[in-house]
Amino acid sequence: MTGHIPMLGGERRHETAVETNGAEETRALGERLAALLRAGDLVMLSGDLGAGKTTLAQGVGAAMGVRGRVCSPTFIIARVHPALTGGPDLIHVDAYRLDSLEEVDALDLDSSMADSVTVVEWGRHKVEALSPDRLEIVITRPRGGAIGASGARSAVTDPAGAEDGRRAVTITAIGPRWAGVDLTRLRA
Repeated sequence: MTGHIPMLGGERRHETAVETNGAEETRALGERLAALLRAGDLVMLSGDLGAGKTTLAQGVGAAMGVRGRVCSPTFIIARVHPALTGGPDLIHVDAYRLDSLEEVDALDLDSSMADSVTVVEWGRHKVEALSPDRLEIVITRPRGGAIGASGARSAVTDPAGAEDGRRAVTITAIGPRWAGVDLTRLRA
């Protein structure tokens, strides 16, 4: 599913939806995403605990060829992974414990954004001011109900559905940087 969303506050937006099944497919989505990224890009990852935000970031880091293991930076908050291949560095941020814009500002992310790809977990309502151009990625797990052949969810509860590896990933591109980028390339 790809669609254009009306401009909100002057922002150009379009989105696509991707489904993954398991950590490997989520990581592979991150690898495909990395092929679209360049220095100066901001990627915001949202989703419940365990949704796959860090797994997607690992795929981005692997495809970018950066140094160090991309892992949840919860206690470090921000980690810079230098590029090993001449491309941009990856800055991986976990904004979960940040409560204010002032705390985000104290990280001084804007000083290195032009030369890096910045991926922020839990960044919604915290880092949008860093760039008018960004990708907002929301990863969700199924919440019950089986999905039929038509794609419609039935009323039957499927408690195991939330525990398996299935994920619905919505990628919203915001700003002129992303206006001509075909997000459907992210589908497997």
